[in-house]
Amino acid sequence: MSKEVIYVLLPDYAAHETVYLSQAISSDEFALKENPKYVNKVLAPTMESVKSIGGFRIEPDYSLDRIEELPDDYAALVLIGGFGWATPVAEKVVPVVRQAIERGKIVGAICNGASFMAKHGFLNSIKHTGNGIEQLRLWGGETYTNADGYVNAQAVSDGNIVTANGSAALEFAREMLLLLENDTPERIEMYYQFNKQGLCALMAR
Repeated sequence: MSKEVIYVLLPDYAAHETVYLSQAISSDEFALKENPKYVNKVLAPTMESVKSIGGFRIEPDYSLDRIEELPDDYAALVLIGGFGWATPVAEKVVPVVRQAIERGKIVGAICNGASFMAKHGFLNSIKHTGNGIEQLRLWGGETYTNADGYVNAQAVSDGNIVTANGSAALEFAREMLLLLENDTPERIEMYYQFNKQGLCALMAR
């Protein structure tokens, strides 16, 4: 049975930040994988559909109201950005992230997901990035004590934690796919370059 990659989607989540990672997990360049190494699942505040910033709705697999139903052996927890991280419901995610880190799970946080990580001290012992050092300081306040660990990069991987800014969905996916060993490093790089440069640029070589 394939292990699960669990995406935390709060109301008004940034759907584009899920695309490259979830697609590479479910498919290759030819079609949907018959036997994927991982499967994508969604964790949301309730079992009601959760709406993206663009108005698309998705049905959750798990609820923050019943986090005891999360499988123990899931592979990664992915905090997808959006406006929900600045609302009270985000606080329900804190114990989920803390437990994931304590168990050595892979944790990814992009855009406001990374700011949320700063707010709760989860970035204080690792190199990281996000939507700029000033936003991390603003969200983190006195809890965020690792400004020296900030790296001005699209995505940063340190240990089992990947952080990225909101324009770095592709770089975020590459770092997560490498940690997950979803494919060989060479094929992951090919996937990255194909989407970064575009088909026409690559064919012109």
